[in-house]
Amino acid sequence: MWRHWDDWRAGKRQHLFVVTLADGSARDLTPVDHDVPTIATSGDGDVSVAPDGREIAVAMHGDSTVADNTNVDIYLIPRDGGPMRQVTTATGADNTPRYSPDGKWLAYLSMERAGFEADRLRLMLVGRSDGRTVEATAGWTLSIGSYTWCPDSKCIYAVVEERGRDNIYRIDVPSFRRSVAVGNSGVNTDVSVAPDGKTLAYLHQSNTQPNEVWVSARQLTHHNDQALASLDLRPLEQYGFVGALGDSVFGWILKPPAFDPAKRYPLVYLIHGGPQGAWTDYWGARWNYALFASRGYVVAAVNFHGSTGYGQKFTDAISQHWGDYPYEDLMKGLDVVARLPYVDSTRMGAAGASYGGYMIYWMAGHTTRFKTLVAHDGVFNAASMAGTTEELWFMDWEFGGTPYANRALYDKWSPLNFVQSWKTPILIVHSQLDYRVDLSEGYQAFTAAKELGVPAKFLYFPDEGHWVLKPRNRRLWWGTVLDWMDQYLKPQAPTGAR
Repeated sequence: MWRHWDDWRAGKRQHLFVVTLADGSARDLTPVDHDVPTIATSGDGDVSVAPDGREIAVAMHGDSTVADNTNVDIYLIPRDGGPMRQVTTATGADNTPRYSPDGKWLAYLSMERAGFEADRLRLMLVGRSDGRTVEATAGWTLSIGSYTWCPDSKCIYAVVEERGRDNIYRIDVPSFRRSVAVGNSGVNTDVSVAPDGKTLAYLHQSNTQPNEVWVSARQLTHHNDQALASLDLRPLEQYGFVGALGDSVFGWILKPPAFDPAKRYPLVYLIHGGPQGAWTDYWGARWNYALFASRGYVVAAVNFHGSTGYGQKFTDAISQHWGDYPYEDLMKGLDVVARLPYVDSTRMGAAGASYGGYMIYWMAGHTTRFKTLVAHDGVFNAASMAGTTEELWFMDWEFGGTPYANRALYDKWSPLNFVQSWKTPILIVHSQLDYRVDLSEGYQAFTAAKELGVPAKFLYFPDEGHWVLKPRNRRLWWGTVLDWMDQYLKPQAPTGAR
């Protein structure tokens, strides 16, 4: 893997060192031709030191080639150096090792299926005395995101994405009985457990509030209160409908500031990436619902087939079905929103990034319901994406093999093959350092739009990767995207009551 995300990797390895505090000397514990810990299919911290300090657990991609498989395993390293001992042998991704405080258990997260980076993350425990491995989340359909041990080693607190929120679960050990400790509101992460094993400190955020520290369901810090005081921030409203395959599908609706139910507002329809991802009740500098709404838009975001947090079967449904089940969900979800009395269905725009950018290109060739579109870092040509992305297993899994072996499916779901139907004005955003979805995907889409006479603009960042992270660049991104929407939807003058 000679490049990854936005990092040129050729000739570089990361290794695990031990540093002696007394004299500052450092020693490489992993003098091998591998990245330790792994750089791909990594977890929430992939180095853990045993309580007695004599052993270190790491997640490492042990194969000689790493770009075409997800075979990450847990290895044990003696503190004083020596041969590494492999703990896991499954061909899926194993990561995030954590020793229990009493030293009796080594926990880790595990994906069962080889080559699939979005498989269900199971919580596994290995008994250090007998080597027996057991799954603590057997029978569950959701994934463990991150986790931490209780001080007495009798429980684990785990962050679990669930229906558009991140809840905190308590899992008792060794019974593995689970219960919700913090839930039903926003996104709750970064858990720290008090010595009593019951009091939790964690970060809480929602659509109306950036991260603050909470303790036992009580807000402890108020860093953002002053900045938020002058803003008209409205909570997300959940809605549902029957989507593809007859399944229940859910989404969010956000109303604009100074909302007047007697008026009709233009709509911005947001499409998430991944594709195995989800719109959650979160606050972020990128794809912030409230900032889209601030220009006078109703915002809607659907968690279509492929989204996480609704069970693994729902997540699996998008693989090899990029253009049918999710598209059906999105159109049916749009039907629901377009019928709302305060939405002007003649002024609707859509925006998405990564897979969401792919879906923007796909919709451009399949519907004229939108007045304008925004595609950020989207996949335009599935076959060229397979040849230019760095994590090769991704396209192999999503399209049933390489483009050399299964070209028919690549062609079936490639927006390139439907570009003759493009009519909707489109803003395309792409960045030079995007090694996940190569810059050439954006160039191809822009070239096609211009040659077909479709109104199009290209926003290029020479110093960004798959995400726009630098504050000044973010300001440019937001200004360009919102101005483009305004140009075609004109939200500054919502129509009167019907």
